[in-house]
Amino acid sequence: MVFRQAATSRIIVNAHRINQGQMPESAAPGQESDYFFVQIDTPEVGVAKIREIVRDRIPRRFGLDPVADVQVLCPMNRGLLGARNLNVELQRLLNPNPTASVERFGWTFAVGDRVMQTVNDYDREVFNGDLGRVIGIDDEEGALTAEFDGRVVSYPFGELDTLVLAYATTIHKSQGSEYPAVVIPVATQHYMMLARNLLYTGVTRGKRLVVIVGQKRALAMAVRAGGKRRWTKLWEWLGTD
Repeated sequence: MVFRQAATSRIIVNAHRINQGQMPESAAPGQESDYFFVQIDTPEVGVAKIREIVRDRIPRRFGLDPVADVQVLCPMNRGLLGARNLNVELQRLLNPNPTASVERFGWTFAVGDRVMQTVNDYDREVFNGDLGRVIGIDDEEGALTAEFDGRVVSYPFGELDTLVLAYATTIHKSQGSEYPAVVIPVATQHYMMLARNLLYTGVTRGKRLVVIVGQKRALAMAVRAGGKRRWTKLWEWLGTD
């Protein structure tokens, strides 16, 4: 993680607080900060807030590009505030009139979309977690082209199962990566995945800005949960009483 002075960065301060099982603290209204908590009551309100924050508030206040610079990080894929639904919502919002699109494997990919490679592909030299942008779709050739860090990579339509939309992704998939700004939904519908280490990972992915959009109860659940205990039959197999 890029070094920040703890005295001026609430990202650093709150990452330490979360790691110690303490609730993160938001700045006072009107105070400059790099960490914010936006309270919601329902997942439906959360979706609307995330749409507004990604498209309007962050670009207006911080000058960041909503597609290139803002990453939504979710505890899980399922649910209204899961990565799959938020990808569909944000695609409609941020890329509403693409020049071309193709539908394969349950996703619609369009020129301009942010995408993620989901498996290591040594032939194309793109790897699990790499982020790119769709730059071309050729129906005659039956291929999609995407740019990854200046490299152009071609995918036949039949091999698009290795790509997913990446306006939103899971916190798990973000490990080892950093983004200028991250937006993290935290709701009680995520209760199966809420844990301190997951929240800590999400918060520490943000270099310049972290916004948590959530329910206070869900945030408290995550901070209190130090991690999931793993139950096995090892004790029984060892024959120990």
